[in-house]
Amino acid sequence: MIIGFPAAEKYLLFDGHPSEIYVRTVDSQVNAVQSVLANTADPESPSNVDVSQPSVALTAQVEAKSALNGLFLGLGAVALLVGAVGVANIMIISVLERRSEIGLRRALGATKGHIRIQFLSESIILSILGGIIGILLGVLATFIYSSDKGWSLVIPPLAWAGGFGAALAIGAIAGIFPAIRAARMSPTSALRTV
Repeated sequence: MIIGFPAAEKYLLFDGHPSEIYVRTVDSQVNAVQSVLANTADPESPSNVDVSQPSVALTAQVEAKSALNGLFLGLGAVALLVGAVGVANIMIISVLERRSEIGLRRALGATKGHIRIQFLSESIILSILGGIIGILLGVLATFIYSSDKGWSLVIPPLAWAGGFGAALAIGAIAGIFPAIRAARMSPTSALRTV
């Protein structure tokens, strides 16, 4: 906001001596203008004038923000990888513990496709439940942080959809190997373990 001297004196208790001056120039002339600003602002003692480029600070701020965003994306990727390994591990153990059920279902006429679909759907459901819990915890953390800062809570639909889609994809990918393993069991060998 730019105001005149009378308004600055009346509302901001301005004493008639500016403490900061902002200058805008063409990009190609920034260095030339910067070199003469100190002499122009205070010809008697230019060494008392600090000249800085806010664009440098803004560039550093943008770079720091992008580095922080990259860090959070990396942490998110690691969390998704750990979640996928956890789901796959649970499903492999489930296949091993339910051999008799698999053998009985196969002996009663279930096809390999039925067994694959059963274990794959269990994996997806497990991941979706974990994703819903993760989304709710994320909303809660965002609500607490925004309330603390006095901000209004805004969560874009892309964030909800991204979290749900990631959970669905992780469940499908993590459940493929255990589902195939369960479907390949022969009924006789599976029932033999009873």
